[in-house]
Amino acid sequence: MSLAAVRADVAVIDDLLRYVAKRPVDLSDPNALAEIRKAQSPVEEAGVAAEASAALDALLDAYETGGAPAREEVRDIFRAYPSFRWAAHLPVVWNSVGEFRRRLVHVSAMDQGADPRDELMTIWWLCNRARECAIDVEPVLREVANLSSDADLYGIGSMQMLIMRGLEVHDLG
Repeated sequence: MSLAAVRADVAVIDDLLRYVAKRPVDLSDPNALAEIRKAQSPVEEAGVAAEASAALDALLDAYETGGAPAREEVRDIFRAYPSFRWAAHLPVVWNSVGEFRRRLVHVSAMDQGADPRDELMTIWWLCNRARECAIDVEPVLREVANLSSDADLYGIGSMQMLIMRGLEVHDLG
């Protein structure tokens, strides 16, 4: 599937997810967080779980196997469709080096997302989880950093730099 076709699919998915993504949350409600935790995932609620999963896989495959122009196009798709970026995720449970790498590729492709601080926390969490699985994180970080953008979008460093900060060990518990 071409990236143009994937972009078209993501545009439709993003439109269907926008209501869920933009729905207000009543932070004065003491049960709000519990309600969010027990709710369906946004892609399930919008009825686009299978389509979002297929589009995400296609984007990550293109990011991993395509050249620099394909990676830039994938980054642009994630920037252009924030509801998709927010809602489309890989499965939560993982244990292997390949699954760790795929999650880092996802973070890299989102190219700092809406807030690079959140992405850095995700990188640290992924690396801590990988270490718990006895995965040597350094070679995977270096490999994914080589795919990552070197543009400093928010004045705190590039995605390459954020990925390599995964070498730092942080207790996020």
